[in-house]
Amino acid sequence: MIQRLLVANLLFLVFSSPILAEAPTLKVYKSPTCGCCNAWIDHLESHGFQVQAENRSDMQTVKSTNGIRAEFSSCHTGFVGGYFIEGHVPATEIQRLLREKPPIAGLSVPAMPIGSPGMEGPNPEPYDVLAIGRDGKSRIWSSHGPGHEH
Repeated sequence: MIQRLLVANLLFLVFSSPILAEAPTLKVYKSPTCGCCNAWIDHLESHGFQVQAENRSDMQTVKSTNGIRAEFSSCHTGFVGGYFIEGHVPATEIQRLLREKPPIAGLSVPAMPIGSPGMEGPNPEPYDVLAIGRDGKSRIWSSHGPGHEH
């Protein structure tokens, strides 16, 4: 009886382990010549995401078709769990998004701030991750960089 309980507990631990849980898959559209897009994809994969990348020469069409306005735009656009992910959004914020499931359209890090994932370098700058509502309005989801250590 004790052996069966031990085996049952062990099986429960193994199969409920987050390591074995299926990793979320992001579909990422990017320019074929953009190195920082590839660095961001590496960042996502190092945090457990699976990534399907597609090179596109018409990134503006991807953005406009999905309601991503110019002021929220960056170099690449991803999709996961019914949300868009625009630019160099940290993987931890995407994990939080998928965990909390807020009623928004997606997350954005506009432009390409130095120090964001995929844009590492000297002199990192503070930047905000914006939550973009379905109405197109934005609010700060989180802040990162110097002065915003987590």
